[in-house]
Amino acid sequence: MLQVETPADMDAHVGETLGTSEWVTVTQAMIDTFADATGDHQWIHVDVARARSEMPGGSTIAHGYLTLSLLPKLMTTVYAITKRSRGLNYGSNKVRFTGQVPAGSRVRLHGKLKASETVEGGRRLIMESTVEIEGKDRPALVAETITLVYA
Repeated sequence: MLQVETPADMDAHVGETLGTSEWVTVTQAMIDTFADATGDHQWIHVDVARARSEMPGGSTIAHGYLTLSLLPKLMTTVYAITKRSRGLNYGSNKVRFTGQVPAGSRVRLHGKLKASETVEGGRRLIMESTVEIEGKDRPALVAETITLVYA
């Protein structure tokens, strides 16, 4: 895990792969809670019995946006800035859901710092984020995400 003191210290790591997160299990309970929070109750996510008989692999799958929403949690085990006041998700330049995450799968993040740009009071960090599914060749997610980090 990369640890730096200030947001400006991230400048020295542009172009580097910062690391790989810990594994996180995507449970059916997480999928159901996400469905309740978003109102997306499509059967492929929440109907375990139907998915068992109709889905390839016989399992429900996580929402793509659930996988995307795991990035902040996963990123905390990739890098840390010890002297910062706050961080904000600023957006994404690109997001692709490239593989399905079956319920019960484990995922982890590979993070690469593409850019560190000066903003008033801090830095705009642009990350190349790839979410791997344990045992699968194809990632679940490839995204270019933007975070604002303030000193």
